[in-house]
Amino acid sequence: MSVSEIYETMDYGAAPESSAEALAWLVDQGSRFGQFINGSFTAPRDDFESRDPANGNILATLSQASAQEVKTAVAAARSAQPKWEKLGGHERAKYLYAIARLLQKHSRLFAVLETLDNGKPIREARDVDVPLAQRHFYYHAGMAQLMESTLHDREALGVCGQIIPWNFPLLMLAWKIAPALAMGNTVVLKPAEYTSLTALMFADICRQAGLPGGVVNIVTGDGTVGEMIVQADVDKIAFTGSTPVGRRIREQTAGSGKELTLELGGKSAFIVFDDADIDSAIEGLVDAIWFNQGQVCCAGSRLLVHEPVADRFYAKLRIRMAKLRVGNPLDKSIDVGALVDPVQVQRVKEMVATNTAGTLFRAGDVPEAGCFYPPTLITGMNPADRLMQEEIFGPVLVSTTFRTPSEAVELANNTRFGLAATIWSENINLALDIAPKLVAGVVWINGTNMMDAAAGFGGMRESGFGREGGWEGLTAYTRPKTIRRPFKEIAPSVSGELRPPPGGIDRTAKLYIGGKQVRPDGGYSGSVQGKSGMLLGHVSLAGRKDVRNAVEAAQGAKTWGKTTGHLRAQILYYIAENLSARRDEFAQSLNAMLGGKTGEKEVDASVYRLFTYAAWADKYDGQIHGVPLRGAALAMKEPVGIIGALCPDEAPLLGLISCMAPAIAMGNRVILAASPTFPLAATDFIQVLETSDVPGGVVNILTGPHPAIAETMARHMDIDAVWSFGGKDLCKVIEFGSAQNLKRTWVNNGMSRDWMKADAEGIEFLQASTEVKNVWIPYGE
Repeated sequence: MSVSEIYETMDYGAAPESSAEALAWLVDQGSRFGQFINGSFTAPRDDFESRDPANGNILATLSQASAQEVKTAVAAARSAQPKWEKLGGHERAKYLYAIARLLQKHSRLFAVLETLDNGKPIREARDVDVPLAQRHFYYHAGMAQLMESTLHDREALGVCGQIIPWNFPLLMLAWKIAPALAMGNTVVLKPAEYTSLTALMFADICRQAGLPGGVVNIVTGDGTVGEMIVQADVDKIAFTGSTPVGRRIREQTAGSGKELTLELGGKSAFIVFDDADIDSAIEGLVDAIWFNQGQVCCAGSRLLVHEPVADRFYAKLRIRMAKLRVGNPLDKSIDVGALVDPVQVQRVKEMVATNTAGTLFRAGDVPEAGCFYPPTLITGMNPADRLMQEEIFGPVLVSTTFRTPSEAVELANNTRFGLAATIWSENINLALDIAPKLVAGVVWINGTNMMDAAAGFGGMRESGFGREGGWEGLTAYTRPKTIRRPFKEIAPSVSGELRPPPGGIDRTAKLYIGGKQVRPDGGYSGSVQGKSGMLLGHVSLAGRKDVRNAVEAAQGAKTWGKTTGHLRAQILYYIAENLSARRDEFAQSLNAMLGGKTGEKEVDASVYRLFTYAAWADKYDGQIHGVPLRGAALAMKEPVGIIGALCPDEAPLLGLISCMAPAIAMGNRVILAASPTFPLAATDFIQVLETSDVPGGVVNILTGPHPAIAETMARHMDIDAVWSFGGKDLCKVIEFGSAQNLKRTWVNNGMSRDWMKADAEGIEFLQASTEVKNVWIPYGE
C-alpha cells in the first residue's frame, strides 16, 4: 500500500520483526539437537521436526529421548543434587542471577525464537513471556538468598521431574526451574514436542552461566518421554498440561512417595456487571480470550454478561472483534497469531462444529496458509452445553447472561474446573463480595491475565493442586527437616475369650454423623480389647453408605467456613475445657487400651493442641504480595472444604485431635476415621463434642477398618481432600482414588510421625487445611 492509501484507510502497515538472528542461531547449532544431559548435548538424531506453525517451515530436527537417555539424565541430576544443595543459598542465588541477566541480554533472540516455534504474536513473546521469565529468575535468586534465614527448617526434595506444555514454552520453564533450583533441587525437564527450541536455547544459557553439570537436564520428545520421567527415580513431578493427562499422572505416582504439583485445564468465567466500564471490559476480554490465540489454561473463555447491558455489550464486542488483526506472528501489528499445530486447528473446528444452540460470529478472514483460526464468539449458550463446560483451547468465546449477582456466582462455579475468574464492576464492594465466592485459584478484578513470580498461580477442583510462584509455590519444592522413620503397624490385642469386665454393662459405641450418634448402615460391629485382653466394648463398623451420610451432613454445615476465626477459636477452647474436665477418665481409658501409663501425657498434649489451633484460628491469615502493579494482589487463605482424615493408631486421641483441630479452625468440615486399633478414644471424645457447641456436621467420626473407608473417601466427588497417616498401601489407595476428582491428598508415604512432639502440630497442618486464592485489584483512574 502507498502512504496515501494507508492514510485514507487508517489500516496498520506491516511491521515485520526480523527472524535472521534466531534462524542464524539455529544454523549455528546445525539445526539439529540432541538431549541436554549433565551440562552438554548428546549427538543429535533426526527423530522429529519443529515447524513454524504460521507457514509450515521446518525450523530444526530434534531427538526423541530414549529410556536410557532419560535414565542418564535422572542419574546426572541425582549425582549433582547434594553438591548443588550444599553450595548454600547465596551461591545458588549467584547462578540464578546470572541466568536472569543472560535472559535479559538475549531477550530479543528468545522472543523471536518463541514466536517462530509457537506462533504467538511477537509483541506477546517480547512484552509478556520473556520479561516474566526473567522476573522469575530474579525473584527466585532472592528466594535462594533468603532460604537459610526464612526457611531454615526446610530442605530440598531432591530431583524434580518437570513436564511443560506448548502454549508458554519459556515462561513455563521459568516457573518450574527457578524455584526448584533456588531451593537446592536439580531438574530433568521435558518441553512440549511442538515447542522445544527455547528450552534448548535455555540450555545454552545455562552453559554460559557456568551452571554445574547435571543441575539442569532437558530431554525432548513426545508424551512417552513424559511418562518415562513420571516413572523414573525422581522425588517430585511438576506437570502443566491437560486434565486427563494430569489424572493419569496422579494414578501413576500413587503410592510412590513422589511429591506432585498439577497445573491443569480451565474454563474460566469472565463476569461483566451492568455497572462495568464496558469499553474497558471489552479490551480486557480481548486479552482474556484472544491472547495467545486462546491457547491459555486460564483464558476467560466463558463470558457471563449482566442482562441489562448484554445487547449493548455484544454489539460493541462484535465491532471490536472485527478490528482484530490475524496474520503473520512476526508482524508487530498483529493481534492474533497462529495456533501451534494443524492438529490443534482441527480440534478447535471439531468442537465448534458441535454447537447447535448458540449464535456464532466469526471476525474477519485468516491467511489461507498456516495454522490460523478466526476469533469467534458464540452467544445464547446454555450453561450445560458442551462448549460451556469443556476447554476449547482456541480463540473461541462462549457466552450466556445472568440476572443477579448470586446467579452469576452459580453460573461461574458451574464447571468441574477452578483455575481463574475475572470480575468487571465499578462497584468495588460488589466485586470483593463476589471474589471469595468463586471457586478459583486466581481472581482478577477489572483486569485479566495478571501474573507475577511473587503471587502463586494454580487451581482448584480439576484444574489441579499446588501453586506456581510465591511462597506457596516455593515451599512445594521443599520438605521439613526431620528424622524420617519407617511406619510400623500396631496390631490390635486379640484373645480367644471375650468377656466383659465384672459387673460391666454391654457397650457398643455408635458413629457420630451430623451432630448425632447413629448406628452404622451395615449393622455390623467389632470388639475392642485392652492390652490385658479384657473386652472394653464394641464399636460400629462404618461402610460406604456411612461415608456418604457423613458427606451429606458436612455439606449441610457449609456455613461453618463463613464464620469468623474468633468464633471458631471459642469453640476449640470450649472443647479443650471440656476435655480437660474429664482428663482422668480419658487417661485411664487410654492406659487400658494402650497399656502403660502414657494416658495423662496424651490427654495433656491433646488439650495443648486444641489451644494451639484455637490460637491460630484468627491469626493464620493471608498477605499482600509485592507485585509490580499499581494495585494489590491479595493472597487469601480459604478453607479447603470437606476433609476426610484417616487418624493414626500411635496416639488415638491426640492424633484425631491433631487432624480435627487445624481443619475446623480454618473453616473446614471433617470426616474423621478413628484409629482402627484403639477406636474408643474417638467414641469417648464424641461426648465432649456433644457438649461443646460444635454445629452438627462440622465434625463427623467413623469407626472401623481404614481400608474399607479410605477408597470411598478417595473416590468421593464431594470430598475435597483426604489425609492419611497409616500404612503405605493405604497411601496408594488414597492417591490412586483421588484422581477421580483430583482432590488434594496428604499422606505419610509409609513414614511415621512423632505426635507427642510439641511442634507436631506445625504449620504443615494449617497449610493442608487451606487453599490460597490470589485476588488481583488494580486501582487508579
